[in-house]
Amino acid sequence: MADVDSIRAAFDKYDVNGDGRITATEYALVARELGDLTTSIAVAEAVIKTMDTNHDGELTFDEFLAARQG
Repeated sequence: MADVDSIRAAFDKYDVNGDGRITATEYALVARELGDLTTSIAVAEAVIKTMDTNHDGELTFDEFLAARQG
């Protein structure tokens, strides 16, 4: 299991604009920067949906953390 600091670092990388939320656009952008050229906005939306407990279409750090800690 990853520690909270490494999970925070990953979250911060995806939170491109630093507003405390990860959007599908941010997720897809970072995935592409990391070499995953198959991650479209639709794919990113689907990934976010699996972790988005309040169903607002974006990820907060708490949602990201909960998903990573299992």
